[in-house]
Amino acid sequence: MDRPFIIGVFTNEHDILGAVKETRSSGYDIYDVFTPYAVHGLDEAMGLKPSRLTYVCFLFALLGLLTAIITQFWIGSIDWPLNVGGKPFNSLPAYLPVAFELTVLFGGLGVVFVMLLRSRLYPGKKELSFHPRVSDDRFVLVIEVSDAVMDEDVVRPLWENYSVEEVKRIVEMA
Repeated sequence: MDRPFIIGVFTNEHDILGAVKETRSSGYDIYDVFTPYAVHGLDEAMGLKPSRLTYVCFLFALLGLLTAIITQFWIGSIDWPLNVGGKPFNSLPAYLPVAFELTVLFGGLGVVFVMLLRSRLYPGKKELSFHPRVSDDRFVLVIEVSDAVMDEDVVRPLWENYSVEEVKRIVEMA
């Protein structure tokens, strides 16, 4: 199934912020906004919810911490106990460096993998490029066409106040 989009190309971040707010207040569905760098306030303007990746990171970090503590306790106290200098077999301070490292490792790698899966970014994925200069110096606002009546002429007056450089309709081939 082909999906039609209308894109607006802007030259600076203030124009894209204003256009996003105006587009949302007019009731259009914003597909995405592409910028060459992070724009402060864009996520609020788009109405995006806060990311839940912080909870995912916490869960993976907790898994790393538990893995380190349980593995070291099992190796040092049950599987291969060694009496070194009269220290107890289950000495928690000796476990801390490895526990810290595995906490950071599991948290970092876990959040990266979940983010890539959630974003559906995988090797070989073909992605629609909305504008050739979006990674250089242009800001692109993409809205989904919801009905047959909606075209560039309907949206252009909405964006004229924000110095829109180009408005065009493109179709994603399925």
